[in-house]
Amino acid sequence: MTELHKLSGIELGKLVRDKKVKPREVLDYFFTRIEAVNPAINAFVMRYTADAYQAADALEERIMQGHEVGPLAGVPTALKDFLPSKKGWKHTHGGFKSLVREDEYDSEYTKAVEYLGSIPIGKTNAPAFGFRGITDNHMFGPTSTPFDVTRNSGGSSGGSAAAVAAGLVPFAEGGDAGGSIRCPANWCNCFGFKPSAGLVPSVCRPDAWAATHPYCCGGPITRTVDDAALIISYMQHYDPRDPLSVPLPKFDYRAMYTDKERPLEGLKIAVTYNFDIFPDPEDEIAGAVSESVSMLAHLGAVVARPKFKFKSTLEDVQSAWLRGICVDTAIDAELWRKHGFDMNLHRDELPEEFFYWNDRAINSSMMDYRRFHDIRTDILDAHQDVFDRFDIIIAPVAGCMPPKNVLNGLAKGPEYMNGVKVDPLIGFCYTYLENMIGTPAASVPFMIDSATNLPIGLQIIAPRYKDANVFRVAYALEKENPWRNNYPEEIRIPV
Repeated sequence: MTELHKLSGIELGKLVRDKKVKPREVLDYFFTRIEAVNPAINAFVMRYTADAYQAADALEERIMQGHEVGPLAGVPTALKDFLPSKKGWKHTHGGFKSLVREDEYDSEYTKAVEYLGSIPIGKTNAPAFGFRGITDNHMFGPTSTPFDVTRNSGGSSGGSAAAVAAGLVPFAEGGDAGGSIRCPANWCNCFGFKPSAGLVPSVCRPDAWAATHPYCCGGPITRTVDDAALIISYMQHYDPRDPLSVPLPKFDYRAMYTDKERPLEGLKIAVTYNFDIFPDPEDEIAGAVSESVSMLAHLGAVVARPKFKFKSTLEDVQSAWLRGICVDTAIDAELWRKHGFDMNLHRDELPEEFFYWNDRAINSSMMDYRRFHDIRTDILDAHQDVFDRFDIIIAPVAGCMPPKNVLNGLAKGPEYMNGVKVDPLIGFCYTYLENMIGTPAASVPFMIDSATNLPIGLQIIAPRYKDANVFRVAYALEKENPWRNNYPEEIRIPV
């Protein structure tokens, strides 16, 4: 049989629709591959085999009866084990054993890919409450990048990115509140897209604004830009129960692909190494950004390096994100306590940093929250000053290469980068600024470092609701610098 794991979702779906391979055969192939590869990387933490085969049989019957099926018919996909994503399945809030709950609803990702014909087959690993740029927890342990199974895959959608990079599924669900799609996509050589706030609905109850400080949203992690463009085209829709949802016209992001030799002609691109607020990235990453300048110019873009004028310090923006992301978990914890579940009785199941920032959120004053919004406004203004003159920002995704895993559920990023102290939970990620202001952003694979054989990606950022321009640049880079053949052939547990 064809090496199905090397196909894109769209390519595999076409084989199924053309009756060249049956949905059950596709599942047989991928479940066999998961059995062989997953122990080395720990991407999948739950599998729903019976549900998947039941969906495959129903799809096969529709195909045999001549019914129209979607472009991703029979293609397996993975869902993120964090919040509810498929009604009737389970989630663990990122490996929190005492808070395993049944999914109450389908996520926007699940609804979109199932409409397109895809079959969810299981859940992938994430850190507790998505609270770090690393994937590790006490319940399931760390997830590795398939490029080096001793190193972490990134977080918080690290299980999903590792599953895609290892060929366990062609695409998977991510969720992004500070870089949780882009960071693991970067360290796993995947394309990961975070849409503008309001493009994909985020319906939260009882607080309809719960996903806004910072802006949290779902999106796809894929091996090709085309798969992500198709999926996000169906995730995008208006829902009045989300107060930020915007009734934008239906748009096919696949239309941003072009065969032109200079597909970025006239596009003005700002390149930054560190947003003039983060530490300088490691040399390998700075080198990739430098190489991108000539490539973008070759593709027709006008490229320059403007200054970002922040009034805030690095400590300010790090602390603002960490405090902000804990507001809702602190509220949830109080509500759970009133209903008989006290997280403080299960401290051994969660990292201490989680409780530290939860306590800071709980004990914040009115002026602390005013300061939070002042910093957020500063981030918005610093970006908008650049967007007044440029269409796109190109930046690193992370300032460092993937850190080594540990075996105690407490893997973190570095405490220093180029001699500058950073918060090991999020400080190495150059991504969370975009969640504070709701701009669309993606991680696109760019190169494999020759010294370490590890992937390095670029971050593509556009003004809010200019998501199409992110895909325009991503398509151009993929065509000029294809990465589909850069995934590791063998993934084994080291002896």
